[in-house]
Amino acid sequence: MLNVSNLTVAYGQSEVIHGISFNAKHKETLAIMGRNGMGKSTLFKSLIGVLAARAGRVEVGDADVSGKPSYLRVAEGLAYVPQGRMIFPNLTVEENIATGLETCQDKTIPSDIYALFPVLFDMRRRKGGNLSGGQQQQLAIARALVSEPKVLLLDEPTEGIQPSIIKDIAKVLNEIKKMRDITIVVSEQVLSFALDVADRILVIEKGSLIHEENRADVNAAKISSYLAV
Repeated sequence: MLNVSNLTVAYGQSEVIHGISFNAKHKETLAIMGRNGMGKSTLFKSLIGVLAARAGRVEVGDADVSGKPSYLRVAEGLAYVPQGRMIFPNLTVEENIATGLETCQDKTIPSDIYALFPVLFDMRRRKGGNLSGGQQQQLAIARALVSEPKVLLLDEPTEGIQPSIIKDIAKVLNEIKKMRDITIVVSEQVLSFALDVADRILVIEKGSLIHEENRADVNAAKISSYLAV
């Protein structure tokens, strides 16, 4: 569902992503793990088109989205939840979710969104800035889902979230995969979260993919060694 081939991304003359290739299969959850500064957020910004790639190809299903601006990538079925959530603090919960409908002909919020996130229904008239960190993360995911994406990209969804809420977010992601025809790609540092949601784990280090394991065969100690500071 997502195919990335020889993707290279640079800030000026400084190359940060070095010819990365990977794929995420239909209805698979793929976790890309690595320490801070290893290139996870740069990779995700490039996939959604916020950062231009120097070289390489990104395909969503049969569509080549390489070189396309972000809004056209969204129209082709890619959705993005950025690091830090980036919700609109002065808009209500309902208004925040509605901003995700920009590329959709139907501007109605799908009913299953509130079924997935009942807390958002209860708070739909409240301003986004008044929500807790965990609730804002759910809001950011809900906003991404209303465009009915084929592939959902989540950049560091557990950052700044308390451990009990991290479990709730894992449950929501697993429920989304059951309810929707969707592929999920998540960047993460928290191994327990990745093990709760992922079918496959990749490890990124200094802009290159260095390790891959299926969830069923995962060597937690080995992956933890890559994440240790």
